[in-house]
Amino acid sequence: MGKYVVKRVLLAIVTIFIVCVITFFTMNAIPGGPFAGEKAKSPEVQAALEKRFNLDKPVGQQFVIYMKNLLHGDFGISAKTGREISDTISSKFSVSAKLGVMAVLLAVFLGVVFGSIAALCRNRWPDRLIIFLSTLFTSLPSFVLGSFLLVIFSVKLGLVKAWSPTNQNLILPVIALAMYPSAYITRLTKTSMLDVMGQDYVRTARAKGVAQWKVLFVHTLRNALIPVVTYLGPMIAGVLTGSLVIEQIFTIGGLGAEFVQSITNRDYPMIMGVTIFLAVFMVTMNLLTDIVYKLIDPRINLD
Repeated sequence: MGKYVVKRVLLAIVTIFIVCVITFFTMNAIPGGPFAGEKAKSPEVQAALEKRFNLDKPVGQQFVIYMKNLLHGDFGISAKTGREISDTISSKFSVSAKLGVMAVLLAVFLGVVFGSIAALCRNRWPDRLIIFLSTLFTSLPSFVLGSFLLVIFSVKLGLVKAWSPTNQNLILPVIALAMYPSAYITRLTKTSMLDVMGQDYVRTARAKGVAQWKVLFVHTLRNALIPVVTYLGPMIAGVLTGSLVIEQIFTIGGLGAEFVQSITNRDYPMIMGVTIFLAVFMVTMNLLTDIVYKLIDPRINLD
């Protein structure tokens, strides 16, 4: 186990480094710069700004300087606001995390409940209805669903506020983010439960007269959730890092909106900082998923 974790950590470091290389050189290969779209500046001011952000040096040297600073925990400052990037990430990610955690909890709850119902009512109308809805939401992009919910419940019916001056209303964006993963978890749970319900130890428990609820929750559901746990790590990372368009649609000032804005402004330091942060987060979640997977099912051998 310890050897596996060390190998995965080393692989994670290599992965993050590759992300840094690709992002940095691709970003610098695009014509223009962070100060190209602003009002005309004197050559002296332009030169001072480029020197401040090391843009006057060759791209390779810029990358070496950036990586040295990154190893000391310095993400730099924004080329547009002059604010520390680490402070911006900290404040903005708290908003995205609140939205993402709520969406993850809703997705897991709906997926496990409806997946269990579909498995217990196999080939009956509840099963057919649940599978139809899960197929629908699996094929429906979150931004399309978010726009639909916004138009219906906020604009037409006025039941839910899409935005308020004091606090973002997260009901609609949470639903929009949760529907795809919940539909996927529903199908995973149903398939896994049907497989587990056919195992010998489940039939033995029923033959011994064990109560139906105990067979379901003690013998069946625990083992049936192993594929769900496997999906949970990438899902959490995907929801927390993939809400860029949803945050734009519902005007939520989270890290996703900040990332989109930094791309629009060609804010190189902000783009690099957010990209690296999201890459580290996603790699960490995948590693934790594998470890939890081993704790749930000790029979699994991690090599």
